Formats: sequence, structure tokens, C-alpha cells
Amino acid sequence: MMRVLTGGGSNNSFSFVPRSVDAFGSTVIAEGPPADQRRVAAGVYWVHAWTVGPDGVITQLREYFNTDLTVTRLAASKCIWQSRRPDRATNSLPGLVLAL
Repeated sequence: MMRVLTGGGSNNSFSFVPRSVDAFGSTVIAEGPPADQRRVAAGVYWVHAWTVGPDGVITQLREYFNTDLTVTRLAASKCIWQSRRPDRATNSLPGLVLAL
């Protein structure tokens, strides 16, 4: 993933086109299908969670494929973000909780 994000990879055909991008505090969440329509037809789905430092540099990247993600504030036990896949009613994916 680092090579794709920094332009160092030789495979330029793989790209991400976010359906949504949300930010709260130092966390940025982007989700969507891959730009490659063959992967979209196969039901591939991704979520990226970035932690951004005070200087705007990404300090951590978490990547999830084919997973429904729920982000929760650990101290408050409150859901602050949840995957919004359009096919959620017809396509079940494993769920994962990311506690911040």
C-alpha cells in the first residue's frame, strides 16, 4: 500500500475512488469500491482509516477490505462512524469495530 500511496509502485492501474470521506479529530475515514469495474462487480469494498499528526502528515494507515467498519470512541462507548455501503441490505460482510 505504501508504494501505491507514494507513487513508487509499478502497477498504476489500481486506484481508489472514495464514495465518502469523513474526518473527526485526528482520524480520517474514506470508503468505497475500487475504480476497477471488474472488482466492483465482484463485490470488493474497502475502508481506509488514517491518523493525521498535527503537522498534517499521515502517521498511521489502517486498511480494510470487504469488511463493514464501525468506529467507536472507547471512552464514551459511542458509535461515531459506520460503513455506508449501498448494497448492505443484500450483501453481508463481516463486521469490525475500531475503537479510538
